[in-house]
Amino acid sequence: MRLGVLDIGSNTGHLLVVDAHGGAAPLPAYSFKRPLRLAEHLRDGALAESGITALSDFVAAALQVAVDKGCEEMLGFATSAVRDATNSEAVLDRVRREADVDIEVLAGEDEARLTFLAVRRWFGWSSGRLVVFDIGGGSLEIAVGTDEAPDVAQSLPLGAGRLTREWLRKDPPDESSVRDLRRMVRAAIARDAGAVIRVGSPDHAVATSKTFRSLARICGAAPRDEGPLVPRLLPADVLRSKLPDLVAMDDQERRQLPGVSPDRSHQLVAGAVVADAVMDIFDLPALAICPWALREGIILERLDAIRMRR
Repeated sequence: MRLGVLDIGSNTGHLLVVDAHGGAAPLPAYSFKRPLRLAEHLRDGALAESGITALSDFVAAALQVAVDKGCEEMLGFATSAVRDATNSEAVLDRVRREADVDIEVLAGEDEARLTFLAVRRWFGWSSGRLVVFDIGGGSLEIAVGTDEAPDVAQSLPLGAGRLTREWLRKDPPDESSVRDLRRMVRAAIARDAGAVIRVGSPDHAVATSKTFRSLARICGAAPRDEGPLVPRLLPADVLRSKLPDLVAMDDQERRQLPGVSPDRSHQLVAGAVVADAVMDIFDLPALAICPWALREGIILERLDAIRMRR
């Protein structure tokens, strides 16, 4: 069947059209995305009219694309920017009226769980106990386990976009702000790290999301055009050696780095601070980059549900 997966993130709205059936990897058929930066439209905790209009317009356009591409079903979900908005229910009601699409708001733990499912299916059972990290625009998801469902799933308000807005207001950021951010991030991750560590040492440490992919590319990983099957790593020591240079760059300089997109370059430093903290606190020499993430997890769970009904 052909599915449309509508992902409303803190930075971007993304419709992924996939051909999918049980027992096979979802095959991407078409991609339609638009920068939304919804978190920047929050005013006193509520999503402002400008953000609601941008969201509604994008969803309507995405629905038309899904119809044009022959999608049988649309799976719509929103993450931290909509989840954190105090008027999220009213926002989604309006999108439903204007664009005729239902969007589910995912809890942070569900984001971690579904991303973990996607990573498990990608790497398989031979990867043993997995620990998975995902840096989004608004939150950091952490999950660990030996099965398809994680034993521990955490969501922390440490997304790269959120941290940039709250801590790194200058471009390039001043060293004292980066120092303060580093201290806060490490304390926040360490606060709940025991629950992850008690599960046991991971056999395979994995990262997913655009932020981790960009950092891996900067640190020498293969470019995207070499395909998803090429192994890619983010080594802790290489990232740590490059952090001072990243901090010293302004946004125009960061945009020239390999694998860095213009709509996310502004939050690269915050993302690097979080990635560095994760690998240090959990004593991980490197993270393997997985091309599958939350969207694929949504698709896989939907296919599992269909197969169980038959």
